[in-house]
Amino acid sequence: METWEHESIGLIFKSTLDRSVAEQTAYETVWLKQLSEEMASEGTSNVRLNADLADRLLIARLELDPQGMSDDLDYLPVLASLPASQTTFEYLVGCWKRVNSTRSNLIKKGYAPLDTQNALSRLEKVRELVISYAGLTLQEPEMFPQPPGRPLGPPELVEPLLSLSALSTPLSSSPATSPNALTPSDIGQFLQDLAHRFEPENEIDDILGPVVKGLLFHESLFRPEGLGGGDSSWRGVIGGLEVLVSIKSIAMMITRMEQWIPANATAPTFERVALFGPLCRLGVFSLEWPGISQTYFSDPEKRSREDIDSSFASLRGTLKSLQSSLFQIFNALVRASPESREAVLRFFSRVISLNVKRAGMQVEPETVASDSFMVNLQGILLRFAEPFMDANYNKMDRIDPLYYVHSRRIDLKDETRIKATSEEALEWENQNKDPNAPPSNFISDIFYLTIAMSHYGYLRTIQTHNSLQKHLDDIQRHLDMLNGDGSWMGGPLQARTQAAINQVTVEKNKIRSRQLAFEAQLHDPEFLIRSLGFTNFLSTWLIRQVDPKKTHPSPPAQIPLPKEVPMSFRVLPEYILEDIVDHLYFVVHQAPDKFELSGKIELMTFVLIFLNCTWYIKNPFLKSKINDVLFLSIWGYGRERSGILGNLLNTHPMALKYLMPALMHFYIEVEQTGASSSFYDKFSTRNISYILKVVWNNPTHREALNAEARNVDKFVRFVNLMINDVTFLMDESLSELTQIHAIQVEMDDRTTWNSQTLEHRRERESTLRSLERHASGYTTLSRSTVELLKIFTAETKVPFMMPEIVDRLAAMLDYNLHALVGPKYQELKVREPEKLKFNPKALLSDVLQVFLNLSDQDDFIKAVAGDGRSYSKELFNKAAEVALRRSLKSETEIEQLRQFVTKVEECKASMEADDEDLGDIPDEFLDPLLATLMHDPVILPSSKAIVDRATIKSHLLSDSKDPFNRSPLTIEEVVPDLELKARISAFIMEKRAKKVIVEEPQETVVQMDVS
Repeated sequence: METWEHESIGLIFKSTLDRSVAEQTAYETVWLKQLSEEMASEGTSNVRLNADLADRLLIARLELDPQGMSDDLDYLPVLASLPASQTTFEYLVGCWKRVNSTRSNLIKKGYAPLDTQNALSRLEKVRELVISYAGLTLQEPEMFPQPPGRPLGPPELVEPLLSLSALSTPLSSSPATSPNALTPSDIGQFLQDLAHRFEPENEIDDILGPVVKGLLFHESLFRPEGLGGGDSSWRGVIGGLEVLVSIKSIAMMITRMEQWIPANATAPTFERVALFGPLCRLGVFSLEWPGISQTYFSDPEKRSREDIDSSFASLRGTLKSLQSSLFQIFNALVRASPESREAVLRFFSRVISLNVKRAGMQVEPETVASDSFMVNLQGILLRFAEPFMDANYNKMDRIDPLYYVHSRRIDLKDETRIKATSEEALEWENQNKDPNAPPSNFISDIFYLTIAMSHYGYLRTIQTHNSLQKHLDDIQRHLDMLNGDGSWMGGPLQARTQAAINQVTVEKNKIRSRQLAFEAQLHDPEFLIRSLGFTNFLSTWLIRQVDPKKTHPSPPAQIPLPKEVPMSFRVLPEYILEDIVDHLYFVVHQAPDKFELSGKIELMTFVLIFLNCTWYIKNPFLKSKINDVLFLSIWGYGRERSGILGNLLNTHPMALKYLMPALMHFYIEVEQTGASSSFYDKFSTRNISYILKVVWNNPTHREALNAEARNVDKFVRFVNLMINDVTFLMDESLSELTQIHAIQVEMDDRTTWNSQTLEHRRERESTLRSLERHASGYTTLSRSTVELLKIFTAETKVPFMMPEIVDRLAAMLDYNLHALVGPKYQELKVREPEKLKFNPKALLSDVLQVFLNLSDQDDFIKAVAGDGRSYSKELFNKAAEVALRRSLKSETEIEQLRQFVTKVEECKASMEADDEDLGDIPDEFLDPLLATLMHDPVILPSSKAIVDRATIKSHLLSDSKDPFNRSPLTIEEVVPDLELKARISAFIMEKRAKKVIVEEPQETVVQMDVS
């Protein structure tokens, strides 16, 4: 064994104390003359090499300088044979590799077990020595002579780490098979040996810390092309980091480094100065990586769909690889130790706290973290969340509902709560503080950090994407304005106009390219499904917080929820609810097919519960957006003609029972949104007619509507709002159609039009485009609301006959009939009416159908007869003629309409006769708002004004204020004026009695015989 040890030590260090041995190998084995002489002076000659001499041998070898000079002619061959460009680290790597091969050969020799064990022990001693000097050389590369012009120290280990990815560009010119280079198969074991040697007392920090920094701040992560282009050397950083964190002690070391969470980093600088920042900021978004959109999506208008899809596939494959690797790296850190797991959580928390400004209305991108950085971190957190998002929600109860009290990771100080003031939230927090509460578990940390990261990161990126679409729309309008009617062609302004058009077109293409780059990530199917899964889980968790039994969804929470909203729900940050709605809206609108795998039940449940129980939400616009999500979920896509929820709304027990109440309740509530903007705002939420089309043929839903109608007060409010909507929308749409008609007539007169200045023509064209945009919205909404009226009057009639409703309904219908077939109907004729969604024939048919539906109601006949503004027999005759000519109605229906008009005429004659009988009515008997005779006068408590009960009830349906002084008012507060009512009744009786006397036949008068 001594012989084996002597030969092995010589082989490992490629050194000898015997000159003849060196000469036999042409000095490839280095003669350590100085050490040999030194040992001879110590009285030891013909020394056999062994592990005990290894330290002296290694130092003697490392101290040799191939660049050095010597007067010893015998030693010059030794110096000349030394590899001139070999660094100390490379020599030590060669020694380490030879130790490994020697060990392998030893095991194969078949020596006696005891001898083998002793030999292995000696080799291990040599290995530790080599590794010790390798680590020290990385830390202090100038400790021993080094060749000039070579990178020394940490870069020597960074280089082989970068070569680990097969897809990365090799950065080393050294052949991979060099006996002194670390190959991919060597690096893991080499790092483990380093970690084992230097782990005690954290010595590893000084050895490998600079290596980690050199790797994670490598220049490949800062190249403008980022993930794109032919250079994939950033993958080498991933490969190197993966092997580093696979060793627990190195993973722990990384999270101890000062640069893990840099103390002075700001929101925009963090991703450049934090260790993992440069790697985590790789992405496709155009602000930080403009080269992606320029390379993959240039000239988007000229690209085919297949070409764009190919670019998407390429980028998404790269993103998937990056984000999957990032998660594996963070996961290794989390699993390394409790301390490193805490460091990872602090990392996410710090990023969130630095970027609260990203949720602001107007944010300067350079003041916050980039979209790529935030979305990549979101992807990591979503993967961390997957294990506890099981299909049966078995782990949901492990999420701490008091997390915001128990943990300081997320600061809610400036956040709006769902339905609590800051003072209420603070008081509740103080009441629930428990100094003895255990630290939050990992599931809770990941759950709440994912929510916050989504709010400040991913969803803000979606907003940026949405703003690009708005920008595109603005640019298109500008292009339309520049193109105008084309009259500039061939004129003196052609060159200037064409140049402007070209410039705007270039800008439009740039914005479209940026938009496509965003969609490469935001529309990535895998990312969408993962984020949607979390959103569905979050919506289910949120409902469980308001479920009194805390068992939702097994069984589901009962509708309606309790009137008392639990404070634990009220104090939650509003952004939890807001982000659920915003993300559902995004996916339903942009990628509805992602619900095909799962999520439909959760979507439907969330929408129905919170539309039926809107008192749980303070923000009116948030309620409106929930309704918008429901609306979008019935839009057809692909082969799904009824959208995501169409079939479910017609079959699921919860939908069959609660959809109608939800629609009624929400429609009524929209009126009280508290919005400071225009009256038009609420109409984006009043789209229940589209939903009703999907479900109307289902008898269960129709019965649910009738059940709602039995709550007369509530349904009357609903009807009143429908009338308000039809009145407003029809007024606006018909007005704008008239203006469009006028401008089109003006443009048709080419001679006069061409004589106008270019500025005047452009102004009129701009006005026309603006009117067309508004008109299409108004006509669509007005048609759908009239359809709603048609549906409901066919199903239930009593609520429409209430005194506070019927007169307004009749007047509104008469007015719109007059607009459609009256003397000025020609003013509604516009070019391309389908472009404006204007279908006058269908609208006329629906209006007439409402008349037909209510034609058997005496109160309605009387109301139409009493409409002195728009009603006329001639109007109905014209409408009947048009409907018959255009086949809008059958002969039977037209006959029914004519019979209705006959009844109206008879009623009108009777009413006119009654009015003549009453003669001049005293002013005190007249309603001050309508100037009609009061029948049930009441006193308003604050203004003391006296109005008819039906008048004030009608007013309060739309406005909860006293019309005379704007004080709050309810119908229960009005006071009947019995004395005035009695006087009015007496007045009417007196007038009618006089009429009877006057009209009594002459022959009935008793003739006195005076003869």
